[in-house]
Amino acid sequence: MSLKPLSKASPTQGSDELVRLLRRAMPFQVVSEELLRAIAGIARRVTYRAGELIYRAQEGADDVYVVVSGEVQHSLTSEASSRDPDRVLKGGDVFGWAALLPPDQRKRLATSTAITPAEVIRINGEALLSLFKADPATGNVVMSRFATMITREFSVPSAAARLQEPAAPARPPPGAAHATGLTLTMFRLSQWLSSPRPYLMLLGFALFLGFWYLAVEVLKLPRFRDMPGLTVVVKEWLSSDPTYGLSIYTPEYYEHIWVSVRRVGIAFLLATALGVPLGLFLGWSKAFREYIFPVFETLRPVPILAWVPLSIIIFVGSETPVIFLTFLASFFATALNTMLGVESIDESYTRAAHCLGANRFQVFLHVIVPGAMPFIFTGLQISIGVAWFSLVAAEMVSGQFGLGYVINTSYTMVRYPTIVIGMITLGAVGYVTSAIVRMIGDHMMEWRVRELALGGR
Repeated sequence: MSLKPLSKASPTQGSDELVRLLRRAMPFQVVSEELLRAIAGIARRVTYRAGELIYRAQEGADDVYVVVSGEVQHSLTSEASSRDPDRVLKGGDVFGWAALLPPDQRKRLATSTAITPAEVIRINGEALLSLFKADPATGNVVMSRFATMITREFSVPSAAARLQEPAAPARPPPGAAHATGLTLTMFRLSQWLSSPRPYLMLLGFALFLGFWYLAVEVLKLPRFRDMPGLTVVVKEWLSSDPTYGLSIYTPEYYEHIWVSVRRVGIAFLLATALGVPLGLFLGWSKAFREYIFPVFETLRPVPILAWVPLSIIIFVGSETPVIFLTFLASFFATALNTMLGVESIDESYTRAAHCLGANRFQVFLHVIVPGAMPFIFTGLQISIGVAWFSLVAAEMVSGQFGLGYVINTSYTMVRYPTIVIGMITLGAVGYVTSAIVRMIGDHMMEWRVRELALGGR
């Protein structure tokens, strides 16, 4: 392959400077410091005069370029089928990605010329791919970002599809995918433990409990004089012979927890099974949304307690109305977040899939559903929380067991410590269920966990 003679390359200014410049480029923002230094080791800085040709279309492609300063005219050929074939690239922009295609397809699809005096970083494509193959987890994320950049900025979906192949690792042994997800989860956990967040969380709890103790038992503030104190609640909760009949030693306590968990579980699964498909279709089909969304938005603001009379009339028995009332709020939260997730998907992805020959069903299955997954699981975390406070309202109205029933009957029978025990238990169980939903989401979206972990989030 022959390139135009280059202007004199500037001397290397140290890996720290190159690492800083590389991190400005979108594809390399998720790369670790160690790998960035390795990339800097195969990179060199080159200066071009105004009007100087960097490379010509149809030439062989060896290097990837990152603009450091100045402006570069990037003109795509008709083969690229771009709506915006001429782009002016500035600091931080990346071009020359054809060097990352399979060897028999590495030819330039554009002509690049320096408009003003420009400085660029040149990275050998073959050497870069070798680094990514040595670290496939990072390599796949970076190559996915290159593909996103190509599809979004240059509209060359066929090239983007071929681009991801070089970074694909060899077929992993059985169980390796699970190990990768577990490793990334543990990495995020270690990052969290090494950050100030857990200690700030403990400090927040300490401040809350301290205020409760001081306000009720020490200062005895007027607004708090009838509240049970911290020590009273803890002694009642941990007592083997509780004054009000409910503690960690009484079987009735766990029966109430189990009944509430079972009701929330049933309602949540129903809300997920109905809300996710409805949200997907609301976001995907404009015609479907025109018919259904007005009804959906009319019913969504109706308070749960307003449904109580109808639920008692419609459903037989005492259990089904409670589950129905718990299901309602959870269903609306799930469907709405799923719909927003579909609407958030960049249209360039669906266009790229159609250009690659995907039919409507394949686009829905392989683009719409995965693309909406982060919003879906955010909605499910909201949904499980909404299910818990809906359950409490439902159990207060109709129910013979459950944490909401405990809170309501304790108030009518003036068992104030038991009210607080029920509330704390409700919060703890709700936190655990939300964490379970979050863990399931991380397992089903390992690609997202990987990118968040590599990005230090």
